[in-house]
Amino acid sequence: MKYTQYFLFTRNRSDRSVIEFEWIERVVACPIKSIRQADGRFKKWGFIQEEAKYLIVILLEDEETIHNAFFDRGFKGVNNEN
Repeated sequence: MKYTQYFLFTRNRSDRSVIEFEWIERVVACPIKSIRQADGRFKKWGFIQEEAKYLIVILLEDEETIHNAFFDRGFKGVNNEN
C-alpha cells in the first residue's frame, strides 16, 4: 500500500497509533460502505470487530494511496446517511 506524508505523520497520534495496518487493508479491500467525495477522494468504512468500532479510510483519487484512517464515532451503519 502507498501512504501520503500526512497519513504517516498522523500515525504518531495516540488515537491513531492503535489502528493496525491489517485493519486498514481489510476496509480498503472489503468496505461496508464506500463513497466518492466531490474532490475525487474515496471514503471507505468497515467495522473492526477487535475494537467494536467503525474505521473510516480516506484514499486519494487513485484508490490506492491511503491519506487518512480513523475511528468514525458518528457512523451509524450502512442504512444511515452518515
